[in-house]
Amino acid sequence: GNIHGFLPVCWPGSHCLTVIPNEWGAEYVGCEVDGLAFSMWQVIKVYTEDNSSRAVEVPSDIIARDICQLFVLKNHCIDDHSWTLFEHLAHLGIERTIEDHESVLEVQSNWGMDSDSRLYFRKNYAKYEFFKKPLDFFPESMVSISSETNGLMNHSELIQTFLNSSTCPEIHGFLHSKEQGRKSWKKFYFVLRRSGLYFSNKGTSKEPRHLQFVAEFCDSDVYTLLSARKTHGAPADYGFCVKPSKSSSARDLKLLCADDEQTRTCWITAMRLFKFGMQLYQNFIQPHQKQKNSPMRSISENSLVAMDFSGHRSRVIENPSEALSVAVEEGLSWRRKSCHRLSHGSCSPSQSSLSNIAIHMAQPWFHSKLSRDEAHKLITQHGLIDGVFLLRDSQSNPKTFVLSLCHTQRIRHFQIVPVEDDGELFYSLDDGNTRFSDLLQLVEFYQLNRGVLPCKLKHHCARTTL
Repeated sequence: GNIHGFLPVCWPGSHCLTVIPNEWGAEYVGCEVDGLAFSMWQVIKVYTEDNSSRAVEVPSDIIARDICQLFVLKNHCIDDHSWTLFEHLAHLGIERTIEDHESVLEVQSNWGMDSDSRLYFRKNYAKYEFFKKPLDFFPESMVSISSETNGLMNHSELIQTFLNSSTCPEIHGFLHSKEQGRKSWKKFYFVLRRSGLYFSNKGTSKEPRHLQFVAEFCDSDVYTLLSARKTHGAPADYGFCVKPSKSSSARDLKLLCADDEQTRTCWITAMRLFKFGMQLYQNFIQPHQKQKNSPMRSISENSLVAMDFSGHRSRVIENPSEALSVAVEEGLSWRRKSCHRLSHGSCSPSQSSLSNIAIHMAQPWFHSKLSRDEAHKLITQHGLIDGVFLLRDSQSNPKTFVLSLCHTQRIRHFQIVPVEDDGELFYSLDDGNTRFSDLLQLVEFYQLNRGVLPCKLKHHCARTTL
């Protein structure tokens, strides 16, 4: 059964609460947010990577960004503008990023009654990365200004060209396509324009008589295939598809597959830009403008100050540089004391190792029992941009650890080897040339220095529990 009644509620960011009488004289609580009055509320269920879930009651016209901000507040997460809502359609084996401005309940209204469809809340560091680094997302060989000139674009103007409706950028290249009702895949030359997606029935010809229409994007969305090889028999793991928004049938999917991750990312990003255009750029700059005008900080954060308790009397540290150095020194001191307590004055390798485990096990970037494939999946879910990383136990050697790191949209794995010297245990990525007393120190070092790695550690992968 259901329990129902009237309660005073406060929606994050709301200006006021309103009691609104209806035509029968009854009253209910309404909420005004940015001048809009919400009166209809519905319950939605949101999941995370560990399959924990939470049901929340939301207004009928809530958008994806508001859902993310709500869970950021409820879970006390740091809002770095990378939190994202995903649409996961398990019966089709596909998922996509729900854009920040999209109506969540409108997305749900397109789900079939018997389909196993879910909303997922997790980080996506690559969501707007193409605005910052277009070179990483659009290979020069795949982009041209128009079909008439076949001229290559200046990448500094590439994003503006996509956002400007009067210009005609074009994405072209080979993709594998699955024929309707068949198991076989064939390779065709595809062309993506504002008017839609086409393939050529004669080599690489772009003449209108040789281009066959595939899909347009005003009423369709682009999804990634979760298991392209296993579920759809694709020739590679880099599958994606175009699905009509109002359809939940597998027969209506336009299945495609690229030969590598960069190619797939280019096609998907271009399709998003063609469909939403300037709205995506507004989604990208809006959080930064709000933070600049009115930084979102809680009362507890505003009341935090750096203190020095080393002397006879405590004092507030005004200098930010001094505050940082004091914090680092306190961290190192804590490590030394921890090791001393375990070893009673002499830190043996086994005791030092026990101390180090106690340090890194509690870190959000450490995932103890995670396989190579699971690490690959988790990093992919967080967005394939430079610096996304995690640490895990080695599956092949129980005494070592592995750093899994994304660089140039590829995931590489680096073994962290324990090194013993004069009875002390250290960890190293470069055969003992650079040594660290624990994994926390190693991560902190490579967040500031590239060293032997292809890039610095920038974004860690963490599983959030709702």
